[in-house]
Amino acid sequence: MGLHTTNYKGLLGWIDARMPSLMSAFRTHMSEYYAPKNFNFWYFFGSFALMVLVIQFVSGILLAMHYKPDSNLAFWSVEFIMREVSGGWFIRYMHSTGASFFFIVVYLHMFRGLLYGSYRKPRELVWVVGWLIFLSLMAESFFGYLLPWGQMSFWGAQVIINLFDSIPLIGRDLSLWIRGDFVVGDATLNRFFSLHVVAVPLALLALVVAHIFALHDVGSNNPDGVEIKDHTDANGRPLDGIPFHPYYTVHDLYGLGFFFLAYCAVLFFAPEMGGVFLEGNNFSPADPFQTPQHIAPLWYFTPYYSILRATTSEFVIWLGLGALFLGVLAYLRVRKRWARFGVALVTFIVFILTTVPQVRLDPKLWGVILMALSTMVFALLPWLDQSPVRSIRYRPGWHKVLVGVFVAAFLVLGYLGMNPPTPVSTVVAQLCAACYFGFFFLMPWWSRMGEFKPVPARVTFAAH
Repeated sequence: MGLHTTNYKGLLGWIDARMPSLMSAFRTHMSEYYAPKNFNFWYFFGSFALMVLVIQFVSGILLAMHYKPDSNLAFWSVEFIMREVSGGWFIRYMHSTGASFFFIVVYLHMFRGLLYGSYRKPRELVWVVGWLIFLSLMAESFFGYLLPWGQMSFWGAQVIINLFDSIPLIGRDLSLWIRGDFVVGDATLNRFFSLHVVAVPLALLALVVAHIFALHDVGSNNPDGVEIKDHTDANGRPLDGIPFHPYYTVHDLYGLGFFFLAYCAVLFFAPEMGGVFLEGNNFSPADPFQTPQHIAPLWYFTPYYSILRATTSEFVIWLGLGALFLGVLAYLRVRKRWARFGVALVTFIVFILTTVPQVRLDPKLWGVILMALSTMVFALLPWLDQSPVRSIRYRPGWHKVLVGVFVAAFLVLGYLGMNPPTPVSTVVAQLCAACYFGFFFLMPWWSRMGEFKPVPARVTFAAH
């Protein structure tokens, strides 16, 4: 069989003749993939996330060469890396700083999707796969958090795993299965190490590839929320699109320069960020006989942890009333008989389990449910948002205010979750939790209300 005919010269031609699928993939996803020409600042964060992923893989491999997944040696192996391994402090801080930066850029990447409606049809699958990446990152971070075997790592894992005890029937067995023992110990450390180093990274890589493939199949969204594929030239190329390579690859290098300035500034001058990125208690070895005065997860989990802590008996009753209100609204909105029956049934069950003392579920269990729901609700955005336009640019001004309130509530929850609870902070957290869930579950109604601006047929773009 003859060699594949190639249009490339030199080394690229030699590779293309022998492995045409490689160059075909490059053309499909880079040089002949047309992206909207009006990308702005917010579109840097996807590239930033890929760069941090590379940083985490490289630094993680280097750390694994010296780390000992043994409850008697884990903490001291980290100390050995920091003090004795050549450049070990740099590798360790690169990994810990990268973990926080990963969540910073992913949260901003998700916020951009919220602003411009990047989850709307036909990109629902792109969004859902991205949400699965977010969950994988949370799992990866949780499993990795225990590995230094510091005081906060140990007790943080203990608290989170014990939350599963509140699940009826299977809770205790599930907690035992996660720990691998009756207490957090050597078996837990080995399990978390294997999950952090092998299982979750493989799933994460597969999801990232699926996310990119799904995106390139339907095309990228843009700040105007219009489809560039609707206006093409004689060759089928979008009039408002430009090849991703070399235009956006070079453009993203510019953004990556600023990213590395911020990343290196933290890495070299404030890797602990005042105890936010690396807690002071984690520089002491784990002691199962001495509980820290205040136990809190890493900062990127604190909004959800704050919702868990804010779930008191009184808040559960208000939750039931809120569910009843939403149920009535949903019942009036749906038209199909089976849908109305489903809405009525779910509303009735939630109302009974939150308000009737004889069958009311424990507030701790409701806290776990709400904490899980606070992460899962992002996956429902493509179906909750009923706005006639995608982009926030063409929505009523008060829609932007609601987005601002949601962001503020999320940030306040994060701050409160990092600090010990007080009666006042608990009430504030409850109000913020109500704003958080109200933003999502009232979205089918408020997203359709107001006076919308006309959406242009083509993207708006000013040369710069």
